[in-house]
Amino acid sequence: MANKKTNIPFGGTAEQEAALRAAIDELKCEKGSLIAILQRAQDIYGYLPIEVQTIIAEGTGVPLEEIYGVATFYAQFSLNPKGQYKISCCLGTACYVKGAGDFYDKISDELGIGSGECTPDGKFSLEACRCIGACGLAPVLTVNEDVYGRLAQDEVSRILEKY
Repeated sequence: MANKKTNIPFGGTAEQEAALRAAIDELKCEKGSLIAILQRAQDIYGYLPIEVQTIIAEGTGVPLEEIYGVATFYAQFSLNPKGQYKISCCLGTACYVKGAGDFYDKISDELGIGSGECTPDGKFSLEACRCIGACGLAPVLTVNEDVYGRLAQDEVSRILEKY
């Protein structure tokens, strides 16, 4: 499994920052608005890098540490960018028993990334999930909306080549 972190430079635009600042101004006076602001920020940028968290901290007066704590506590938020093709490998019980762990490792090795990471070209991101509800097709992975089931390890390269 890949253990190296990929660094993708932050590529936020002035338009995205303006949209984020407008969302902060709209929501910051509402009690308990931090999660709503983080959701809007993630909608705007696709993830919550430190640069975005800093803008939110400055705009709301909430300490950066608290923003980071909320962003890392809830699974809906991502600190890393997502690739054009989001690969999710099920590691739920049925899939795991049928070899999904080895399958996940093979994908990770081929792409050179680990869970929650994105390839340097921004093409693929990888995550492990616990169940996608297709246990009868175990082991299962998804690439965006495409579902692949009853997989063998030798199919990894063929699937990735499609994208």
